[in-house]
This record gives sequence, structure tokens and C-alpha cells, in this order.
Amino acid sequence: MESTAMLTPGLARDLAALGRLGEDTSTESVLRGLTTALTAGVPGCSGASAEHWRENRVLVSGSHSELIMLVEGEHELGEGPSTEARQSGGRATVTDVLTETRWPRYDALATRWGVRSVLAVPIDVTPAVLVVGLYSVRPGAFSPQGAHSLSDMLTEQLGVAMANLSDFDEVRTDAAQLQEALAGRSVIDQAKGIIMQTSGCTAEAAFEELRRISQHHQVKVADLARLLVEEHQRKSKG
Repeated sequence: MESTAMLTPGLARDLAALGRLGEDTSTESVLRGLTTALTAGVPGCSGASAEHWRENRVLVSGSHSELIMLVEGEHELGEGPSTEARQSGGRATVTDVLTETRWPRYDALATRWGVRSVLAVPIDVTPAVLVVGLYSVRPGAFSPQGAHSLSDMLTEQLGVAMANLSDFDEVRTDAAQLQEALAGRSVIDQAKGIIMQTSGCTAEAAFEELRRISQHHQVKVADLARLLVEEHQRKSKG
């Protein structure tokens, strides 16, 4: 079997597409796209899973609900190919669950879901780790040579996708913080106007009054300003 046997043009295209982000892109959507691409693009692959591990927290996605239950069952057992791959940092393969001897409890669980062979690939996407699982209903579906080439492609494409997602999330966070800051500034200006109107003071004096009251009550100036504006609006309507 050639080393590229697990790689197809369609798979390469779909994996590359994971790095193209949109407004609704998230870690969950990238993982879903990954499992869908692997299931459709890897010859002999009947389904796929993806685990995103960060600080002992895990997000699990799967092409089929049964595979999500298999992965979560493996977590409870504490043994299996995905667990081995994450702990060792190397690929883990089950050629046939019916003859596998390393993880008997996992093998019984996999058999229940119709799985015969498994390939688990860890991908370092610092500060997280991805564990990608491929499953087949027939034994010996994933050759060592093909697994090596697939691992290289996954490492490259997922590294790009997760780095892009991290940058994108940072931009979205900055934009949200800027929008919040602008909204806070707007409501502070409204509150200053109310104080100036009722007290006949300057804008600077109105802001100093806001700050004095906020410090006394240990609340943010923007939160205090929002309460003042809301109270003023209620009185105006009344």
C-alpha cells in the first residue's frame, strides 16, 4: 500500500478549508468539519472523532453520536487508543479489536458500536492538544505508512486552522471590548449630561461627581452611569 493511500484530493481540499474562517467559526465548528472531512475523505474510514484538550478540559466532536459515546466511554475507562495517543504523544493503532489485548475493556466497548479498527493521532496545537480518531467497521483499515502521511497533513492543516481561529478569536474579543468601551463611554456622557442639567455644573465636575459616587459605592463608573440614565428615563416616562 502506498504511503499516500489514506490521502485523497478531496480530503486535502476539505482539510485546507478548515483554515478559512467566517463569522460563525468556532472550535466546535472546526472539529465538526474535521470529522466530516475524515469520514468522507479517508478510504476505509467509517467515522471520526476529535477531542480538544486544554487544561484537563475536553471538547468532543464526532461524525456519529455513537463515536462520541465511545470516546466518552473511553474517558471513563481510562484506557484505549485515544488515551494512549494523548498520554504518549504518538499515534496509537488498533488493527482489530477482536484480537487486541492491551485494552480489553475498551475493545468490548468498541465492539458494541461495531468498530473493528482504530487510528488515534495526537496533534499539538499549543496551548491545546487535539486527538483525532479514525474508525472502521473492518479490521486493518489503516496502514502504518498511510497513517504517517495522514498525521503529517493533519498536523500541518490543523495547526494552521487552530492558529487562525486563535487570531480570529482575539480580534473578535478586541472588537467586543471596544464596542463595550464605546457603549460605556456613551452612557457616561448621557449621565454627565443629566448631572450638568440638574446641577448646572461643568462636564468635568459632572464626571468627578460620578467618579466620587462610584468609589463610595464600589461600583464601576459605567455601571453607575447606566443606573442613573435608566432612573432618569423612568422618571421622564412617569
